[in-house]
Amino acid sequence: MGIAVARPESALFSPKPVVSPNGYFNRKKLLKKLESFGNGPPGRINGLLDSMRASSPTRRGTDSREDQNSWTLHHPSALDMFDEIMKASIGKQIVVFLDYDGTLSPIVEDPDRAFMTNEVFNFVRLSELYYAGSHGMDIKGPVKGHRKGNQTVLCQPAREFLPMIDEVYKSLIEKIEYIPGAKVENNKFCLSVHYRCVDEKKWGELADQVKSVIKDYQQLRLNQGRKVLEIRPTIKWDKGNALEFLLESLGYAESEDVLPIYIGDDRTDEDAFRVLRNRGQGLGILVSKAPKETNASYTLQEPSEASYALSKMFSGVEEKKLCPY
Repeated sequence: MGIAVARPESALFSPKPVVSPNGYFNRKKLLKKLESFGNGPPGRINGLLDSMRASSPTRRGTDSREDQNSWTLHHPSALDMFDEIMKASIGKQIVVFLDYDGTLSPIVEDPDRAFMTNEVFNFVRLSELYYAGSHGMDIKGPVKGHRKGNQTVLCQPAREFLPMIDEVYKSLIEKIEYIPGAKVENNKFCLSVHYRCVDEKKWGELADQVKSVIKDYQQLRLNQGRKVLEIRPTIKWDKGNALEFLLESLGYAESEDVLPIYIGDDRTDEDAFRVLRNRGQGLGILVSKAPKETNASYTLQEPSEASYALSKMFSGVEEKKLCPY
C-alpha cells in the first residue's frame, strides 16, 4: 500500500540526492540477475531458490564493518541530517509517498498482523490522502467536496487481468495449502506468496509449486521481495509509474517548487527511488538496518524512525493544511 500527502511551505529533505556507489556486496549481482523470473523454464527454479535465500534478512549478518561504514557515509540517516536538510528545502511544496509493510509497520510473520502505531494510524486516517495498492496498480483519491470516507478510483491499469489473477490465486491456494507456514495474499491486482513462516527446507518445494502454477500464464511475472514471491501482470507499471501518475494528478509534474519524498524498505520501492533520482528532484529514504544497493539518498533504521520523522515533519500542522489542492 502507498500513501501520498502534500505539505505546504516548510520542508524536510534535500532535493539533491546523494549518489549511491556500486560494488558494496557480492550478492548484489545475484539479486540483480534474478530480479525478475517471468515464466521461464523449470531449470530456473534453482535461481529462484538462490534469490529467496539471498533476500532473507537472516542472511544479512555477514556484512563487514567497512561495508556498513561506507554505506552509512553515502546514505546518511535522515534523522541525523534533519536540521541541515530542513534549512536547505524551506519554501518547497512537500509531497510524501509512503510504503506500508516494513515502513509504517514492522515486518511480522503474519502479514495480516502488520499494524502501524497509533500515531501513524491517526495520520493516515486523514481524508485528503491518496492510497495506492498492488504496486501502484490500484490508486484511489479523495472525492472533491467530501470530507470523510469518500474515495474514488483514479487509476487501475491492470483491470483486465483481474479474472486471471483470481484464477491463479485459487490454484495457488490448492497447491501450497499442505506446506506449513505458506500463505497466499490476494492484493487484487497482484498476488503475494509469503514464506516467512516456512521452514527453509521447504522453500524449494514452495518455489516449485508457484512456478508450476504460473508457467502457463505468460502475461504474469514472478518477482522476489522480502521473504515473499510476488506475481503481477507484465505491464510496464510499477511504484515509479504510480509516483509519476500521482504527481501529475496533483498538478506537480512540471513544478520546480515541489519536493517529492518517497519512504520505503523493499526492492520494489527502488523503482520509485530511481524515478526521483532521474528527475533530479526529490529523494528516496530507505528503511533498512542492513546495507544494500539502493537509489535512495538517505536511510532510516526501522518503522519507528519513519514514524518519528513523519511526526517531526507534520508537527503542528492542521489537517486542513496538509493537502491544499
